[in-house]
Amino acid sequence: MAPVTEEPDKQRLAQLEAKLAEARKAHEPKPRVDEHYSTASDAWRMVIELVAGLMIGFGIGYGLDLLLGTIPIFLVLFTMLGLAAGVKTMLRSAQEIQEKKLAEEAEQDAQDRD
Repeated sequence: MAPVTEEPDKQRLAQLEAKLAEARKAHEPKPRVDEHYSTASDAWRMVIELVAGLMIGFGIGYGLDLLLGTIPIFLVLFTMLGLAAGVKTMLRSAQEIQEKKLAEEAEQDAQDRD
């Protein structure tokens, strides 16, 4: 029986690790090319939230004025409330987007340090 040495095993292990690294690199997800669209979609999301708040407030105010037969006091009141709700929702979305972006930057910095 031939003597067992560790050198061939280390060499085979290094070759196997190199092959595994190549296989992992081949299966890595490709970077997204549509990253510039994410900013535009975030902006549209905030615009839609603002307009939706306005339209809901307008609809409720108009409906109440029509139902009660009053002058357009409820229309003005609920349109202003809808605007305030839309702005509040839009600011909440902006804060969420900012927190997500800061978390991604922190994760990238942590990966760069390692």
